[in-house]
Amino acid sequence: MHGADAAAGSSDGTRGLRRRRIVIAVIAVVLYGLDRWTKYLALSRLDPADPPSYLGGLVKFRLITNAGAAFSLGSSATVAISILAIVAFLAVLFVVVPRVRTWLAAVATGLALAGIAGNLTDRLIRPPGVLRGQVVDFIALPHFAIFNVADMCITFTAGLLIIASLRRPGPVAS
Repeated sequence: MHGADAAAGSSDGTRGLRRRRIVIAVIAVVLYGLDRWTKYLALSRLDPADPPSYLGGLVKFRLITNAGAAFSLGSSATVAISILAIVAFLAVLFVVVPRVRTWLAAVATGLALAGIAGNLTDRLIRPPGVLRGQVVDFIALPHFAIFNVADMCITFTAGLLIIASLRRPGPVAS
């Protein structure tokens, strides 16, 4: 590129990078807010003894708290899970965000930030105390886990990462 062309290309790249970062921020903030709001509603309106059922029993809103990770694994390791979540959040924020170059990566990064932050907030502010708080879960599917919006964000992130890995051209076999 020469002169004006190089400046225009650099400007387009900077503008695209700024737009991807805005996408990351908007997705992270909106979905984090949705997670916090739905957990508030679950805590204030759901009766754990009488979970409402929808779609012919396909979805129940069953309120539980979870000290562990997915499927309540690691319930005795809440502090370690909390510290790992803090490290993961900071790594995504300071290592991944600056390296995002595609729209798919921007969406996945925003989802990851929202998911990690949503459950980490519970671990920081909910009983029994800082780094030991229990995560609020309330969406139940038959013969599956009980989860929340933050968990869905993390799951969608994993799905997008799988899609991204399948889209990248691999090395050519010789």
